[in-house]
Amino acid sequence: MPFARLIPCLDVAHGRVVKGVSFVGLRDVGDPVELARFYSDGGADELVFLDISATPEEAVTMTSVVARVADVLEIPFTVGGGVRSVEDATRIIESGADRVALNSAALADPSLITAIADRYGSQAVVISIDAGDGVVHTHGGRVATTTPTVPWAIEAAERGAGEILLTSIRCDGRRQGYDLELTAAVRGAISVPVIASGGAGSAEHVAAALQIADAALVASIVHENPTGLPGLRREIENLGIQLRPLKDGR
Repeated sequence: MPFARLIPCLDVAHGRVVKGVSFVGLRDVGDPVELARFYSDGGADELVFLDISATPEEAVTMTSVVARVADVLEIPFTVGGGVRSVEDATRIIESGADRVALNSAALADPSLITAIADRYGSQAVVISIDAGDGVVHTHGGRVATTTPTVPWAIEAAERGAGEILLTSIRCDGRRQGYDLELTAAVRGAISVPVIASGGAGSAEHVAAALQIADAALVASIVHENPTGLPGLRREIENLGIQLRPLKDGR
């Protein structure tokens, strides 16, 4: 069985990392390159960057951030936000990202999933699903659709997505635990890996998610103390979760 993965998530707006609660009340928490280096050195298995400003004028800013982060990382990282075409995916991947995450654009045009997978492989395509009240939300979690969450995850996987990043809007940023019921429903319906997101407040929360999902996204719990990531890893392993061994034995 593959090792469970611990993945810090950095929401980036205007070149800075921000954090909020249920996608609102954003506050600045640091420089993306500095935090990326902290997390890479501290034992992150991967990183996810989400450009939550994601406007056309921000495209150059985010590409610059991706290139700078790629220079300091030795682990894979995924970039999402504002990827609306194969050309957008190419811009991000050629800047140094390993994968792109699609959300609103994939829902509007599901063929985009297949087009990017055909060019770069399914392993380069992550479908980010912001879920609330049983349906998918778009535009940074602000707009509810009529698309049910689980069927959309199934369709995305069938169209070529290599992974699903599943965020519970209700739990996001509240540090009271992941939505395990939602995570289990999606994981049980598809064969591709699922990353649980939204709600990590303790090692126990992360371990519970990793008993269901293939990976867990963490944000607030590590942004407040980036140098505490190695300790979080040890706590999770002590709870019986097998994470990837680190090269230097930390």
